[in-house]
Amino acid sequence: MALSVFLVLVLAVFLGFFIQTVVGFAGALVALPILLIVMNLQDAIAYLALFYLYSSAILVAKEWKNIDKPVLLKLTIATVIGVTLGIWILQYGKPLVLKKMLGAFILLYVIYTIFFVKATNEKKTRFSFVFGLAGGFFSGLFSTGGPLYVMVVKNTVVDMRTFRATMIGVLGLITITRVPILYAQNILTHNHFYNSLFIVPSFLLATFLGKSLYSKLNEDVLKNIVLGLLFISGMVLLIKN
Repeated sequence: MALSVFLVLVLAVFLGFFIQTVVGFAGALVALPILLIVMNLQDAIAYLALFYLYSSAILVAKEWKNIDKPVLLKLTIATVIGVTLGIWILQYGKPLVLKKMLGAFILLYVIYTIFFVKATNEKKTRFSFVFGLAGGFFSGLFSTGGPLYVMVVKNTVVDMRTFRATMIGVLGLITITRVPILYAQNILTHNHFYNSLFIVPSFLLATFLGKSLYSKLNEDVLKNIVLGLLFISGMVLLIKN
């Protein structure tokens, strides 16, 4: 691996998984645009899948008691189907239009949440299967399906601690579905795994610092961070080729 590629990979993993640890999602939304500077989409997805595997092994174990298990179970079937379809498109398709559509959809959701959603505790779960399917699809395709799961989990769980933990559980579910399929399709290789081992110190530092910051933030700040990340990710997906 060239030194320039290595340094960009270190930076992307650190920034992505620092954010991932703080809010429970959005690691790929931060890391993917950086990785695409020096590598193709398939290699970027392979590395992200490995670090999501490492992240899930740490965070799911720590947050298991706070995860909303019924929400996670409800999303399982849709996620497995969606991830499988997304990886198939990743290998055989040219999904740029879908990427821009996802970006536009995220931006519309942020606008809707800020300006039109009333302060209510109504649990909006009617479309959880559809959002789970779409989230799994874009997770398999770009590792960027997190915002679609946010739309389900955010309107179902009561507090931000449960939201964050459930998002961590959802991404763990995506990971254990995605990694074997990527490997079977020869998108994820032994070389990716070998190279990833040299980036683990950066990943562990990001996880430690993210956990430290999370403990100091209140719920309102976390909610604003979630909406801010959704807006930024939507803009990046919409304008990035």
